[in-house]
Amino acid sequence: MMSMTLSEKIIAKAAGAESVSPGEIVVCAVDLAMMHDSSGPRRAGKYLDELGVPIWDKDKLVIITDHYVNDPDPGSVRTQEITHQWVADKGIENFYPEQGICHVILPEKGHIKPGLFCVGADSHSTTAGAYGAFMVGVGATEMTGVLATGEIWVRVPETLRINVTGRLSPGVAAKDVILKLCGQIGVMGANYMAVEYGGDAVKAMTMDERMTLTNMAAELGAKTGIIAPDAVTVETLADYGADNVDVEAWQGDDDAKVARTIDINGAGLAPQVAAPSNPENAADVAASAGTKVGQAYLGACTGAKLDDLRMAAQIVKGRQKSINTRFFVAPATHRIRDIAAKEGILKILEDAGAKILPTGCGGCIGLGEARLDEGMTGISSTNRNFVGRAGPATSKLYLGSAYSVAAAAITGKITDPRELL
Repeated sequence: MMSMTLSEKIIAKAAGAESVSPGEIVVCAVDLAMMHDSSGPRRAGKYLDELGVPIWDKDKLVIITDHYVNDPDPGSVRTQEITHQWVADKGIENFYPEQGICHVILPEKGHIKPGLFCVGADSHSTTAGAYGAFMVGVGATEMTGVLATGEIWVRVPETLRINVTGRLSPGVAAKDVILKLCGQIGVMGANYMAVEYGGDAVKAMTMDERMTLTNMAAELGAKTGIIAPDAVTVETLADYGADNVDVEAWQGDDDAKVARTIDINGAGLAPQVAAPSNPENAADVAASAGTKVGQAYLGACTGAKLDDLRMAAQIVKGRQKSINTRFFVAPATHRIRDIAAKEGILKILEDAGAKILPTGCGGCIGLGEARLDEGMTGISSTNRNFVGRAGPATSKLYLGSAYSVAAAAITGKITDPRELL
């Protein structure tokens, strides 16, 4: 049998083939499909109903509301009504309304394991790759086909291997690794490739940090991001109630061919900040240091996991936010919020002047209280800073790690977080 990368092995299994090669087109059986309130019942669900066919397997469909929650706008309210009604009509049991952001909820609820072939109706569905699963984002039309047939065609992607050496220094996080990569190869630098992360620095990362890497594979234009499972994977999934996690079967072959390998010196990496209005505008924090910000936002699937909140707490403990800067924190899920409260993390953030917002996509997509004002400059732990995404077109958004966002909240300007540790 020919040698294969981890992504190729998962695709081969889903296609019922002994092996696959980059460029080959195969039809894959879907192990799990995920939709949220924006992409799901009001779009793909509507198309499926127009076809008049049933869902191929209700047990393999997960629906989560996170985009248009906590919003009194009539359009948002109507979206929730459509979602709840469709779920009730179809008898969907895997439904998680207003419990957190879809990409973080999926593993929390035990739906993700190594070796699964999954699709999600959201570009950041690539997050599941942190657990050794192959998950791609698809549009409403493709999702409709999956709902009807349980299958999807795939052109086997080439693999871009990212080797992060050493150990990250205090004040440097996975967000800095992926922003460094965005700056190095650009937002289409891994177009249609599977980005496979490895190296000592990645092996030393928690699962929260690994999820940041795979989440933002989407910002590289990648088909997906993936990390080989290990003991950290097993331990995390056990905490979520998953057992019988097969690690050995889902490892790429050492001699498998990859399109390219990029080495990043993790030990020598400085905090990174992406300037408006593209993640590829990333550079060492020194390039943007001193820029005044009117808002610091810790939120989204990328930057409001438990480890992110802990990072921010390290920076702000015993300090007060700048009087000229709004500071918002929106934990990614209720579970994360509750643990952070139990650990005293939320109190540290609140004592520093942060306002804790409900879970949901919110400020990342320019909804709710964390929407940037006209002409406002902000910094966020989210994954995208395109013009008009987080607020009016006149607003400007910088991207950074939770460390960097918290440092900016305290000083009122973009600051190297290592100065506050």
